[in-house]
Amino acid sequence: MQNILDNISIQQKINRLAHELIEDCHTEERVYIGGIVGNGALLAEKLKTAMGEVLKMKIDSFIIDLNKDEPWKDPIQLSLPEEELKNAYIVLVDDVVNSGKTMQFALTKLLTFPTHAIKTVTLVDRTHRRFPIKADFVGLSLSTTLKERVEVDLSEGNMKAYLV
Repeated sequence: MQNILDNISIQQKINRLAHELIEDCHTEERVYIGGIVGNGALLAEKLKTAMGEVLKMKIDSFIIDLNKDEPWKDPIQLSLPEEELKNAYIVLVDDVVNSGKTMQFALTKLLTFPTHAIKTVTLVDRTHRRFPIKADFVGLSLSTTLKERVEVDLSEGNMKAYLV
């Protein structure tokens, strides 16, 4: 295991990502941050908190629940009614983008109704795309071999990312 991000560097990246998002959405009245179930949802909450410390706008977070291994197998669920997201500014968040499969299926769900804008955010972008997805905001771009994988732990006070 090789440590690639420690607690301080992850917090710095979250703060930077939050500021980049604020620059992009500062004219919006309300922002919805959707985290993919697991670490994506945890990261979305951390981004919401960081943005809320700077910007006094309504920020709602929600969870996108999907089968990460076989996302076509089970229906994708949102933790809030889809009607709330109609014509909204949505931020789609996951901790690591590898092939793009998970984020692509989550994005496909969000595209089933009209939206104002959808932006994608990831803490670590591995750039091994098999699906046509691009992260708009990236904490760290990392070149790895196909056999390596990135693990992220977002435990409060002990966040870390490492290469396995």
